[in-house]
Amino acid sequence: MQPVNRRTLLPLAAALLFLASTSAEPAEPDAAERKFIRQGMGEGEVVLKIGPPDHEAVHRAVRGQPEEKSWTYFPHPRDPQTLTVIRFHAGRVAEVERKISR
Repeated sequence: MQPVNRRTLLPLAAALLFLASTSAEPAEPDAAERKFIRQGMGEGEVVLKIGPPDHEAVHRAVRGQPEEKSWTYFPHPRDPQTLTVIRFHAGRVAEVERKISR
């Protein structure tokens, strides 16, 4: 058996640590954060904060005009009995509506 060479062991250990840190799954979005969505937030920011919507509807998509759409989030154990509808205008939150849903 050959002796361990520190010069080759150090880069190998660093590479293994890097791979271990990048392969971890990202944290799941928290449904309890839905109440903190505010006007002016971008679509990407909303997805990072609370995840992808359960339903998406496009209300207006005309070439040269700002797109209007809404995302709906159904009740979730971390946000029970609340239906959250987020309306976007040109990729930014224009309105947030939270309704009690039973």
